Amino acid sequence: MLRLYNTLTRRVEPFMSLAPGRATMYSCGPTVYRYIHIGNLRTFLMADWLRRSLTALGYEVRHVKNITDVGHMRVERLDQGEDKLIAQARREGKSSADIAAFYTAAFLDDERRMRILPAHILPRATDHVAEMVAITADLLAKGLAYERGGNVYFDIAGYPDYGRLSGNQMAGLLEGVRDAADPLKRSAEDFALWKAAEPGRDPAMTWESPWGRGFPGWHIECSAMAIKHLGPQIDIHTGGVDNIFPHHEGELAQSEGHTGLQFVRHWVHAQHLLADGQKMAKSTGNAYTLADVEARGFEPMALRLLFATVHYRSRLNFTFSALRAAQTALGRMRARVAALQAEAQLTAHYSPNARDTYDWALEAHDSVWHARFVAALEDDLNIPRATAVLWDVLRGREPLIPPEERLALTRALDAVLGFGLFEPPAERRGEAGAARVPEEVLALAGERAALRRRGEYALADALRTRVLDAGWQLRDTRSDTLVLPRAPEEEFGSISRPTDVPDTASAPDLYDISVNLLAHDSRADLERCIESILRHTHGRRLEVVVVDNGSTDDTVAYLRRLARQGLLDAEGRPVGLQVLFADHNMGFAAGRNATLRASRGRIAVLLDTSIELRGDIWAPLETALADTRVGLTGPYGLVTDDLKEFRESEGPDVDAVEGYLMAFRRALLPEVGWLEQKFRFYRLLDIHTSFFFKTAGYRVTALPEVARLLEKHPHREWYALSEEERATRSKRNYDIFKRRWHHGQSLMTANYVPADHWFGHDHPRHLGAHTHPPEELPPPGQPHTHTHQHWADHAHEHPHYHH
Repeated sequence: MLRLYNTLTRRVEPFMSLAPGRATMYSCGPTVYRYIHIGNLRTFLMADWLRRSLTALGYEVRHVKNITDVGHMRVERLDQGEDKLIAQARREGKSSADIAAFYTAAFLDDERRMRILPAHILPRATDHVAEMVAITADLLAKGLAYERGGNVYFDIAGYPDYGRLSGNQMAGLLEGVRDAADPLKRSAEDFALWKAAEPGRDPAMTWESPWGRGFPGWHIECSAMAIKHLGPQIDIHTGGVDNIFPHHEGELAQSEGHTGLQFVRHWVHAQHLLADGQKMAKSTGNAYTLADVEARGFEPMALRLLFATVHYRSRLNFTFSALRAAQTALGRMRARVAALQAEAQLTAHYSPNARDTYDWALEAHDSVWHARFVAALEDDLNIPRATAVLWDVLRGREPLIPPEERLALTRALDAVLGFGLFEPPAERRGEAGAARVPEEVLALAGERAALRRRGEYALADALRTRVLDAGWQLRDTRSDTLVLPRAPEEEFGSISRPTDVPDTASAPDLYDISVNLLAHDSRADLERCIESILRHTHGRRLEVVVVDNGSTDDTVAYLRRLARQGLLDAEGRPVGLQVLFADHNMGFAAGRNATLRASRGRIAVLLDTSIELRGDIWAPLETALADTRVGLTGPYGLVTDDLKEFRESEGPDVDAVEGYLMAFRRALLPEVGWLEQKFRFYRLLDIHTSFFFKTAGYRVTALPEVARLLEKHPHREWYALSEEERATRSKRNYDIFKRRWHHGQSLMTANYVPADHWFGHDHPRHLGAHTHPPEELPPPGQPHTHTHQHWADHAHEHPHYHH
C-alpha cells in the first residue's frame, strides 16, 4: 500500500483515496510572468513521479494543474515588486495577457523537455473568476468574510483551525502575509478574497463583482479551480514547501469554510532546491532555468536524473558539478540499455506509442526486482531507492534474469521514472549529420578509416588527434565510426569555484601584464574589448586571462574558438591567453578571483569588458606601480566624506578606484587577499577591495591620463536591470561593505594624517612591541603570519618570510 507524508498530519500515512481505484490530484502551477527556474521544475517533477507511481500502482488518476495568469497586487505596490505579472508586462511593453500567454507556452515546453506528463486539465485563473466570486459571496453569507471599501477579506477569527497546515501559531502568522499593512482589515492576519480595482490598473486584470470592479485575491483562485474540476474534496494537493504558508493555509481555510467538508486528504510538498548552497533567487544570479542548463551543454534528462537522487522531502543542493556527474550516469544507463538490446538481439527502436504506458512485462510481475521497485514507490515515493533498483537491473545484479526479461523490466521501470531510456539516441552518425559536421572533419575521419583498414594505426591516431583539436571526437563501432561533438568539459575543462584553478599568486612572473576579463553574455562587448587590447600591446608581454562566468549566449562559442586559435597582436606576435569556463555563474567576485589565481603577469589589470582601449595605457600604469608605496591604481578615482556617498576625483590620492580598470602588482595578492566572494554583483566591490589596499598601508591613486586613453561603453549588465533590481542588488552590496568598513574613517583621504600612517614592513612602529623568539620562527623559506599594523586603528595579516 502506498504511504505518503501528509503535511497536515505531519506523519507518513497510508494513502486512501475517496473513490477506490481512483485518485484526484491538484498541483499548484506557475505564475506566468517569467521563465520558471529549476527549483520550480523540481516541485513539478515530484508531482509527475507521484502521478506516474499512482498509475503504475493501478490507480486511475485525474490531474489538474492551474496556470496563474492574474495579477494579485495593487498598482501602487508595484515598486515593491509584488504584482509580478503586471510589472513584467510594463517592463516589456506588452499586455498582461500577452505576457501570460508567452510564459505559459514556455512553461509547457519546459515540462515537455523534462518529460513531465501534461496535466489532464490545465485551467487558467482568468477563466474562473466567476467561480471565485461565487465562493467569496458564499463565505460572506456564512459570516466567514467581511467587505470593506469594495474589498472582501476572509475573517480567520471565524475559522479556529487556521494555521494547522503550517503549524503556525497565531502570534507568528504575520510572517509571509502580503497584505499585513492593509488598514481596511479587522486583523492583520486576515487575507483578501477580492480586491477593489485602483485607478490605473490594467483593465484586462479587473472584473465586475457584487462589490464593484476588482480582481481576485492570491489564494481564492486555486480553491475555485480545484473544486470546479475535481469536486469539493480531493485526494492529493501538491506544491513546494514555500506554498504551505500562507497560500495553502488560506486555500484550505476558504475551501473548507465554503463546502463544510475536508478539502484535501493528503498535502504533499517538495522541499527547497538550493543552488551552490544558497536559496535560488534572480537577484543572486542563481535562479537557473532549463535553458541555462541546456546552454551549458547538459540534457534535461540529466537534470531529471539528478533530482531523482534525493528524496523529495529533503533539500537538494544543485551544483553543475553534480549535474555533470548525472549526465555521465545517464550516458551509462543508456549504454547498458543498448548492451541489453544487443544481448537480447533486439534491434527495434523505441515506439512512441508505448512511450508512457505502465504495462508491466508479464515476466516482471513476480520478479524480486519488481517487488523492490514497488516497495520503494510505496515508501513515501522513495524515487532514489527506486532509481537504485533500476541500476541493479541494468547492471545484472542478483537475482539474475535473462536479458529479454531485464529489458522488459527496464522498460516498465523507466515508464515510471521517466528517463526516456528507450527514446532514439541523440547521437547521429557522421554521414547523417554531415550538414552539421565540418567537411574537413569528415574528410579526416574518412582518411583515418582508410589508414585503419591498411593497418597504419600510428598515422590513424595522429588524425584522431587533429579531429579532437578541431572540437570533434571519433567513436568506433562494429560497423562504422561516429563523428560527434567533443564534450566541452573534456576539451576545455570546467570550473565550479575559484579554488578549482591552481593558485599561482606566488609563482614567478611570465608576463609584464595580465589583463583579467570576466565574461557573462554580451559577447560583442567582450570581442570589442579583446580586439582593442590586441591593437594596443605597445611591445608589452601581455596575457589575457578571461573567465566565462556562466554565459548562455554565443559568448561561449566565441571563447572556445579563441581558446583553439590563440591570440595575435596587431604585429602578428602571440599574446598569452588563458580561458576558464565556469559551469555556472559563480558570482562577480568569484569570477575575478578565478582569473587572478591563474594570472602570471607582474601587474594584474582587472578590466571591464565595456572598456575599449584607444592608446598605450600600460606605460602610466607601470610608472605608477613602480612606486612601492602605491598599491592600487586606475583611471577613475572616488573619494568620500562619510563612507556612504562617493564622488569622482582625479586624485592623485583617492579612497577607491572604480572597477572599470584596477591595476596592482600581483605580488601583493598574498598580502591584500582575494576579493570578497559575497559580492555576486559588481557594485561596491571595487570600493571594498580598495580599502583592503589602504589597510595594508598602500596608497590608492587615480590616473586621469589613462582615462583619456579609454572609451567607456554602456555597462550592459547595469542597464539590463530594472530600477527595483538595481536598488536591491546595490543595497545588498552596500550592506556587505558597511559591515566591514563602517569604522574606516581614518583610512579616508579626507582624514589622512601622515603621522598615523606607518608605511613599510620595517617601520619602527609597524610591529609595535611584537618580536619573535628563535623558537617561533619557521624554517627558512616557509611563510609566517601575524598581525601587522600600518594605522593606529587598523590591522591586517599576511604571510611573510623571515631571513
